[in-house]
Amino acid sequence: MNKRELTHSTNSPAATEGLGAFDINATHLVTEWKYESPLIACRFDPNGKYLFAAAQDNSIQRWEVSSGDRVSLAGHESWLRALGFSPDGTTLYSGGYDGQLIFWNATDENPVPQRIIAAHKGWIRSLAVSPDGNWLATGGNDRIVRIWNTTDGTLVHEFTGHRRDVYSTIFHPQGEFLLSGDLDGMVFQWKLDFKELVRSLDAKALHTYNTGQGAHYGGVRNISFSPDCSHIACGGLHKATNPFGAVQEPLVLVLNWETGETMQSHIGEGISRGIIWRVIYHPSGTLIGASGGGDGGFLLFWELDQAKEIHKFKLPNTILDCDLHPDKLQVATSHHDKRIRLSRMQSKENG
Repeated sequence: MNKRELTHSTNSPAATEGLGAFDINATHLVTEWKYESPLIACRFDPNGKYLFAAAQDNSIQRWEVSSGDRVSLAGHESWLRALGFSPDGTTLYSGGYDGQLIFWNATDENPVPQRIIAAHKGWIRSLAVSPDGNWLATGGNDRIVRIWNTTDGTLVHEFTGHRRDVYSTIFHPQGEFLLSGDLDGMVFQWKLDFKELVRSLDAKALHTYNTGQGAHYGGVRNISFSPDCSHIACGGLHKATNPFGAVQEPLVLVLNWETGETMQSHIGEGISRGIIWRVIYHPSGTLIGASGGGDGGFLLFWELDQAKEIHKFKLPNTILDCDLHPDKLQVATSHHDKRIRLSRMQSKENG
């Protein structure tokens, strides 16, 4: 299969271009922005005006997409990977390895922390905002998932039960449930109104215990719902023969939402040193994954009925995160070589 025709919904408020079919094999690099420190996370704001990236110097960098103008945000005392937004894009939330959760006015000329919360003991690894914007979920190395009120920053509830670090959190698009994934390869489904554990989903293929090195490795690094919510994709790694040497292969498990059973195991063919840092469903149903590691950086594209990728787009340096622009054509990737790169899937309508 060489070409995939994707259809963009005209109902999307931010789908301003690329309506109709386009060719993922024509994905190409269009822009790169350089900073002075490696960049380990990136997110577009919901309106697509800005791209925010977390750097290893503990800062957050904000680029204006149209101009490339950059502003620096300082507030964390450590690295950070967790970034999220209010639905209207006016508030940025960030969670750091310092355990701090910070609220920012995302559109200010020079944003400064508006609220700082000591949210977790140890690293905050994940952050998610509810569809209505009222709640914020965080998870981290203390193995606790916490729900926060976005209006005043108060703690609403704690979910406990994970045996190891919580790597990922995501709200169901309808807002009734929260999912959290951990180092053991378990995904917990929590019911938000009764605050109870509904079930545990098995993604243990993403977990490795290396007896020689005495290391638990892998985990559910990211979770994404399919557009129709019929299945979820869990990204990470497997075949970790040498975790400390970063010898492992990227893997995505696709689980049926209704039954919890594994529907597909997506691999990155020929990548022996890589991790899926993020998976994102395109509205068409095609899955986009960002793989980074010793073999370099790749954007991988999968269809549900095929284990192997239908297209592999190689980038100049290892990827540590990615995000899809609201226009559904541009993909941002953050890189160890201190660069943000914007790649574009080629629209057939726009040539």
